[in-house]
Amino acid sequence: MARRRQIYEGKAKILYEGPEPGTLIQYFKDDATAFNAQKRGTINGKGVLNNRISEHVFTLLGNIGVPTHFIRRLNMREQLIRQVEIVPIEVIVRNVAAGTLSKRLGIEEGTQLPRTLIEYCYKDDALGDPLVAEEHIACFNWCSQDELHDIQDMAIRINDFMSGMFAAVGIRLIDFKLEFGRLYEGDFSRIILADEISPDGCRLWDMTTNEKLDKDRFRRDLGGEVEAYQEVARRLGLMPEGSENAVLDLESHRKKKGS
Repeated sequence: MARRRQIYEGKAKILYEGPEPGTLIQYFKDDATAFNAQKRGTINGKGVLNNRISEHVFTLLGNIGVPTHFIRRLNMREQLIRQVEIVPIEVIVRNVAAGTLSKRLGIEEGTQLPRTLIEYCYKDDALGDPLVAEEHIACFNWCSQDELHDIQDMAIRINDFMSGMFAAVGIRLIDFKLEFGRLYEGDFSRIILADEISPDGCRLWDMTTNEKLDKDRFRRDLGGEVEAYQEVARRLGLMPEGSENAVLDLESHRKKKGS
């Protein structure tokens, strides 16, 4: 069996050459990083859960007309995707103050924002993915004005849909990051959603207890990372109730850990 050609390896995923021109295979790793990879670790089974959650969300977004790179899930850790040229901008959509926004502006974490806030970061690990303004994006031609309008429109639409989707299962969507890419069709290209949507890139809080159900559990050494990711999958209907992979109650988990 021929060894697959690796195209790219990031912090959480590996991209391999796909079976057909214009396709890639996206492999989800268990590696976990935080603070621009200054903190590293492993969350066992994270790749499997993120693959399944991202497939679910991308499929639902596709059903409401949001164009994405997702084609289909291949197995527990891999999915077939369209090859795109990634726009070097990370889009952060914020509904509630948390993380770096709270630190930068001195806003108490958990404060509801008066309106949805969209921020942009330049994708460069060596620079720490710095925050940039629309003027930077235009000045350095990271994407055109029309492309940025498409990105903004899709980001708001995705936020509206996901906020409702998570609220229906008792989860508050605090903020999340998105990446977009150019899909070339002949001489033309269009912007589509790329990368993944999972607890790795979303802040998700239980609506009743404010329990964190995302990668902040790893960032802040809270423990229970696997259980949190499983809980998100369970609430979205992606893990059968009472299965062998039944989710541990986070409160019970903390008590067992003696924390």
